[in-house]
Amino acid sequence: MALQGTFRILLLYDVADSIDLERLKSILRVPPAERLPSFMHPTPEYVRFELPPVIEHLDPIRLETGEQLEARIKYYDYGVISLDMELPFACDWDALVRSSAEWIAAPNIENRALEVVRRSLQRVAGALVKPYGSLSTEDYYVIELREAQGSEGKSATAGELLAHHGREIAQIIRGEARLLSDVERQQILQSSLSYYPSDLLVVGWTAALVYDTAEGAAPTIQLLEYANTQLLEFRHYDNLLTRVLDNVYRSLERHSGPVARWRLAREAERLNMIRLDVMELAERTDNAIKFLSDMFYARLYRMAAGKVGVPDYRHLVDEKLRTAAELYQFMVDQFEHARSFVLELSIVIILIIDLIFLFKGK
Repeated sequence: MALQGTFRILLLYDVADSIDLERLKSILRVPPAERLPSFMHPTPEYVRFELPPVIEHLDPIRLETGEQLEARIKYYDYGVISLDMELPFACDWDALVRSSAEWIAAPNIENRALEVVRRSLQRVAGALVKPYGSLSTEDYYVIELREAQGSEGKSATAGELLAHHGREIAQIIRGEARLLSDVERQQILQSSLSYYPSDLLVVGWTAALVYDTAEGAAPTIQLLEYANTQLLEFRHYDNLLTRVLDNVYRSLERHSGPVARWRLAREAERLNMIRLDVMELAERTDNAIKFLSDMFYARLYRMAAGKVGVPDYRHLVDEKLRTAAELYQFMVDQFEHARSFVLELSIVIILIIDLIFLFKGK
């Protein structure tokens, strides 16, 4: 079966607390961003990015192996950038399985991409709000299949692809050149979704296959990218809260005496500021795209987010935020107890001094 499409490599980086998109557009001199994604299927107008990412088209990226990849960077207002690289293919299923396994495991791509990203960050440094010293990363791969022949030389339907090429699709999504077990293949193919008979999405934790026209695939790929930016953000918040809570526990061990507890007020305030900052940033990430009711793209997003692990990390962040709130209240209570002790001690000392002067006066 003749196949045509594009192999997409999405490398995402968490670079700052946020990105000033207006300042960024001024630096890059790009036209105003559209309210992406532009949905193909019937959906309400409000299903969209509240603040669309700014897109910068780059010169083609040439690898050491000779391939040349078209590339662009998307800047999201919540501090994530996505380097989107694409390589067209025209081959059969066996060749696509081998190519996917090679590209998903290729380390030279990430090294080359990091060079490109660092140069871009230097250019747009003025638009980064509280940039990070080290970059957290996430990678995802999309096999965008635009043409696949089915029976009688016609375009294959989603049902035909799953029925006759489910084995290859599972290998492609896992990045495996070796044959997978029936149980594993069935598990992978369960995460599939179609709107029309002529389109198909199969989502894995590290890659997805999108079978559609270029116009139909664009919003699906955008939502896959958005789910991975969320994963990256919540991973960052989880690591940040883990470090903060660890420091708080050590601080509480040191500040065990009545006088030492007096210093807890400053640390409690710092903990609460970090907690509120994380809540604000998490809310901004959550609300970048809004869905109402049970629409196709909302279901698509929920399936993709669940597969890559967004709800799991969101739950971890929520749990640690609750822990931070409880610790904040505990530290405030300890400070109040220490202050009450000092006030009571001061009153006792004043009374003793008054008694001394009273008896001396007699």
